[in-house]
Amino acid sequence: MSSSDIFIGETIGTAVLILLGAGVCAAVTLKKSKAEGAGWVAITFGWGFAVLTGAYLAGGVSGAHLNPAVTLGLAATGGTPWSDVPLYIGSQLLGAMIGAVLTWVTYYGQFRAHLTDPEIVAAAAAGADEDEGMVDPQGAPKAGPVLGVFSTGPEIRNFAQNVATEIIATVVLVLAILTQGLNDDGNGLGTLGALITALVVVGIGLSLGGPTGYAINPVRDLGPRIVHALLPLPNKGGSDWGYAWVPVVGPLIGGLAAGGLYNVAFA
Repeated sequence: MSSSDIFIGETIGTAVLILLGAGVCAAVTLKKSKAEGAGWVAITFGWGFAVLTGAYLAGGVSGAHLNPAVTLGLAATGGTPWSDVPLYIGSQLLGAMIGAVLTWVTYYGQFRAHLTDPEIVAAAAAGADEDEGMVDPQGAPKAGPVLGVFSTGPEIRNFAQNVATEIIATVVLVLAILTQGLNDDGNGLGTLGALITALVVVGIGLSLGGPTGYAINPVRDLGPRIVHALLPLPNKGGSDWGYAWVPVVGPLIGGLAAGGLYNVAFA
């Protein structure tokens, strides 16, 4: 697999993954969206289909890792050379940022309608003033009213629990890929593996997503969070950088743990 294959496949595949995944979050969250209020089940299935589409697009090109945790798990089991890991992760991060920008473009009118709605503006201001869990030590809001479209956040801010939740959920994902989802070369997702992985992602969202929003993918969270911080969104509030390390560190540990567990129990 060439460097250009990895770059093209992972960038495009991850961009589509985030476009469809963040897109369903936008559809459910934003005012003037036809899917507003559709709920958690719609989000979990939307993310599952997002994984399926991105994986089918990139599978024959780069192996469709689309996730640094998957890349680390495959490297730990020998399926991916460690020398390729930086290129995989860099391409995934770029793709995630592109996907987040495309989501903003797609829902541009809805973002403006939501963020200029008097009720939303008043609620965000009240939350920044009154809820200690939503402000940093300087009193600035941690999470703006549309950050959930781009990135994850915990329902209960307990870093030990939040990290543990992300590790556990990521181990389930990566272990399922390593045991059931690999292509014939063992360096990425196969055709059936993409379908299995998509269903596993839906299952994780329904069963384990409640505490933190199940990032289970560092670039899925970090790339769109960077875009949220940079985009000219009115009244967008903060990007919650105090929490941003959790959905990066937790899945990375989970990916490596899944690779180690696979080597011990399944190899």
